[in-house]
Amino acid sequence: MTWSSRRVVVTGGGGFLGSFVVEQLRARGCREVFVPRSQAHDLRDRGAIQRLYAETRPDVIIHLAAIVGGIGANQTNPGRFFYDNAIMGLQVMECARQSGVSKFVGVGTICEYPKYTPVPFVESDLWNGYPEETNAPYGLAKKMLLVQGQAYRAQYGFNAIHLLPTNLYGPRDNFDLDGGHVIPALIRKCLEAKERGAREVVLWGDGSPTREFLYVEDAAEGIVLAAERYDGGDPVNLAAGREISIQDLAQLVAAEVGYGGAMVWDTSKPNGQPRRCVDASLAKRLFGFEARTGLRDGILRTIAWYRAYRSPR
Repeated sequence: MTWSSRRVVVTGGGGFLGSFVVEQLRARGCREVFVPRSQAHDLRDRGAIQRLYAETRPDVIIHLAAIVGGIGANQTNPGRFFYDNAIMGLQVMECARQSGVSKFVGVGTICEYPKYTPVPFVESDLWNGYPEETNAPYGLAKKMLLVQGQAYRAQYGFNAIHLLPTNLYGPRDNFDLDGGHVIPALIRKCLEAKERGAREVVLWGDGSPTREFLYVEDAAEGIVLAAERYDGGDPVNLAAGREISIQDLAQLVAAEVGYGGAMVWDTSKPNGQPRRCVDASLAKRLFGFEARTGLRDGILRTIAWYRAYRSPR
């Protein structure tokens, strides 16, 4: 794919992951990248999507827009997380098909996998059980992008691909303690505890679950590589292939922030999925993706960004 001749709509292009995808596209010579804003183009509104496509006449859609959050946000908003994500995906893809878009890149979530998926997660296990309960509505809503894309490929010859990035982190992430994910929440909690001289930080669960994390710039590169080089109907993981427990992660973040207090685990709060570690070999084979940023280096960059850009208290 030659980006200089393509018109690309990146839904969610103003967000955490999307901003890096837009930068990747522009670095590759794409001169016409369109980023719809929710105030002007509410992607839950079919008419707004049709206006967007009429205005921009895109060749490629990269669908990143989503309503997302950590365990607490998923528990509080299961209905909203299901409906908003499902209706956006259904309509953004259907209108793309009707508008003659040549390629649709659907970006799902690792939350689509069953709760008890064998480690490392491989794409063939995607349908072997129900997702972890706290984020199942979100995961299933995003999983419908895969079903829709495969159905449209079979009936209409529509070129839709589906990517499954693991947990993302990095600069520009959401550091809100109620709605953010684990790494930004840990960074903020440890940094603020250090500044207050607090003796302890309270964290959710018991620290035993494992997670895998993909640095956001690596994820953006993987998405753009897939858009360039992959045209298949099967889902593909985007991951680094490295597993760490939440307890070890908390110790790593505390050490890099310089916080020496105690970690207190609130076991009345849910752990989420027991283990996550993802096999990324298919992405390497199909379109040459391989994560380049180590977890410690990525966390250091994220801490540095947060210290520089956080709102003054």
